[in-house]
Amino acid sequence: MVGLLVPDKNGNFKDIVLGFDNCKSYLSAEEKYFGAVVGRYGGRIAHGKLILDGITHQLDINNNSHSLHGGTGGFHSVVWDMQQVNDATIQLNYASADGEEGYPGNVKVTVTYSLTDDDALVMHFKVSTDKKTVTNIFNHNFWNLNGEGCGSVEQHQLMIDASHFLAVDSSLIPVGMEAVGDTPFDFSAFREIGERIHEHHEQLLYGNGYDHNYVLNKGVTEQPQLVASVIGDQSGIRMDIFTTEPGLQLYSCNFLKGLHQLKCGAKDEFRSAVCLETQHFPDSPSQASFPSVILDAGRTYRSETIHKFSRTM
Repeated sequence: MVGLLVPDKNGNFKDIVLGFDNCKSYLSAEEKYFGAVVGRYGGRIAHGKLILDGITHQLDINNNSHSLHGGTGGFHSVVWDMQQVNDATIQLNYASADGEEGYPGNVKVTVTYSLTDDDALVMHFKVSTDKKTVTNIFNHNFWNLNGEGCGSVEQHQLMIDASHFLAVDSSLIPVGMEAVGDTPFDFSAFREIGERIHEHHEQLLYGNGYDHNYVLNKGVTEQPQLVASVIGDQSGIRMDIFTTEPGLQLYSCNFLKGLHQLKCGAKDEFRSAVCLETQHFPDSPSQASFPSVILDAGRTYRSETIHKFSRTM
């Protein structure tokens, strides 16, 4: 997704998704995931070890000693087939071959993006396979609700309906579930993203800010439910997030370095966006207590996320 135009509190349209004006920049950027669909498995898998039915599959290692977002050749770096279904809908299709980036199974993926008359962006994901595999596929937009190039998102107001988050080790692999209460991770009520981001907290030090998965109170659901809301402090644009997924990865873009020029002419500066990734949990294939991400042959995985936009005055 290259951009998304939404009216602010004064009725002026703002492009609230960071992106570039040419393909080369997407492929060469140090941060590879601007606006991308990530998979076959979004998030980290420890040491790239995937064990299914006693067979170990070695996945591509591309993030320290781990596999991240499907590996170097993940879904973010391939060419998808696209068709325009109607004036408000596009459909993306990709066939991932057995063994691609180390994953078993020939996988067919369909992603549909739709704009609705009530100011919503609907994302629908569908995955099928001919052999047991794992999948965790989602959109990786970089959001700034004040508009691309409008500075830090630390003053954005954020609410997440989650009483727990996944604590991580120094390499950002989950090591346990912790309550958000009385910690900088408590967004159970609206609070500025940056209000406590600079505190000397071990988890914030590991991620250089927020790079953590929230365990949504609703769990996995058949229909999308409201799980998070964020408001641009300057624009008044409000984004409500509904999803069927059990987790939400909050990433405060702590590794952007201002190395690349965005389509508006500004640079991708440190914390100039926030990612709110609706997903299953990172490293789920290695952690039996997490909701399953296994997709059996002949079965279809479906997921839906809705971003609903409104204005505060």
